[in-house]
Amino acid sequence: MFSKSKEKANKAESSAPGDASPQPAAAPETAAPEVPAQDVAATAAEPSPAPAPEPPQTVAAEKELAALKDRYARLLADFDNYRKRQTREREDFIKRANEELLGDLLPVVDHLELALAKTPDPSDPFVVGVRLVYDQIVALLNRYGLTPIDAKGQLFNPEFHEALSQMTSPTVPVHVVMDQFRRGWLLAGRLLRPAQVIVSSGSPDPKQAEAESDSVSD
Repeated sequence: MFSKSKEKANKAESSAPGDASPQPAAAPETAAPEVPAQDVAATAAEPSPAPAPEPPQTVAAEKELAALKDRYARLLADFDNYRKRQTREREDFIKRANEELLGDLLPVVDHLELALAKTPDPSDPFVVGVRLVYDQIVALLNRYGLTPIDAKGQLFNPEFHEALSQMTSPTVPVHVVMDQFRRGWLLAGRLLRPAQVIVSSGSPDPKQAEAESDSVSD
């Protein structure tokens, strides 16, 4: 009787919840396989795959687009040059629209200048009135783009001067304007009327001067 009770007590102790059952042993970790250094270098040295070529349609479209852009830039530059040229020509036309009328006024100015140059008394009231009229006409001409050409003392320029004669001079160098017979004028920077001048031929030749003096004395 006591033996059976003892066996039951032993079974109860072995099945008590406080006793932990034995845990299975953990499996050992498997190390990663090592890659040889030669394989790593060979992999790094392999070239990257080349990009796929563009379709022929795309290349042709890009060339056509570049050609159109170049043509557009050329047309734009040509139009800009045309616009500037038209603007410049229109401005010149406006400035020179009264060329004939202004040219007809120049002889009047010439006569007024001649009258003022020959007057004996510049303070005479009549002379003062003529000078006022002359100044008004010159101001009118300047307002319409006319500028005078004063050639006396300047080097002779056939583009702006008209030589009436050539004379020797001991004081005026050769090819220099000695005197101005008629004033020249520019209209909008262009020649409207050349200045009529007398040009120096330099110092006279001694033999020629002696012959001229002999002919005068005779």
